[in-house]
Amino acid sequence: MARVPHPKTGVSPYRVQVLDRALDILRVLGESQSDCSLAETCAALKLHKSTVHRLMMVLERHRLVEKHPDTGRYRLGLRLFELGSKAISVLDLRERSRPFLDQVLSETQETVHLCILDEGEVLYLEKLEPQRSVRLASRVGRRVPAYCTSVGKAILAELPEAEVDSIIRRSGLKRITPNTITTPSALKEELRKIRAKGYSIDDEENEEGVRCVGAVVRDYSGRPAAAISVSGPAFRVSKANVAEIAKSVTQAATALSRELGHVAPEAESISKAAS
Repeated sequence: MARVPHPKTGVSPYRVQVLDRALDILRVLGESQSDCSLAETCAALKLHKSTVHRLMMVLERHRLVEKHPDTGRYRLGLRLFELGSKAISVLDLRERSRPFLDQVLSETQETVHLCILDEGEVLYLEKLEPQRSVRLASRVGRRVPAYCTSVGKAILAELPEAEVDSIIRRSGLKRITPNTITTPSALKEELRKIRAKGYSIDDEENEEGVRCVGAVVRDYSGRPAAAISVSGPAFRVSKANVAEIAKSVTQAATALSRELGHVAPEAESISKAAS
């Protein structure tokens, strides 16, 4: 059973002292109006200098704090800004995507997912389900390999080959079902076909009996920001109706891309010609 904070004190019964102290350092630096010296931080936390110095060195190595080269004083590091920006963008993406996901759900009456690529894996951000008796086991927060999912392949198809190679080296191409792609050459050929078609298919590659159709969502710079997919039992998401489902998914992905500031090349040229 999960422990919850004490109803009166709000203090969790689970504590890791070194983590608590490291987070306290970040809090002190964040609340300070200027850079802090090691002595000031020690005084604020009532900790010995050697303890704070060790923690500062670890935090600095991870770019969570920065030490000014001239004054030796500390401030919050840019890594925190990067992490915060990523968290905000994910929340914003979920909110902006909802009308488009609702439209796809209405048109297909199958499960709709919004996913991003994170550390070489697909991370599920949103899931909308139809009122059907057969449901999928996916859930928000789940992570799966990119190479065997429609959302993952839709994103991989838009990445530079060097990035794809890096992801393959990191995650491997493990066989999950009899249909899983397990060689780099076969995967790259699949990604080439996806670029040509404009959408991807997970043909029972991640889960037997489940077929998915996905399309990439681009940000303002044209980089893949996410992907939208429709998933369902292979007897409902049949090869015969893949094209119809793909139309709904790609239209939603294109519309969400525009919402994120992406201007398609053809739309950009039309705009320039009109001006």
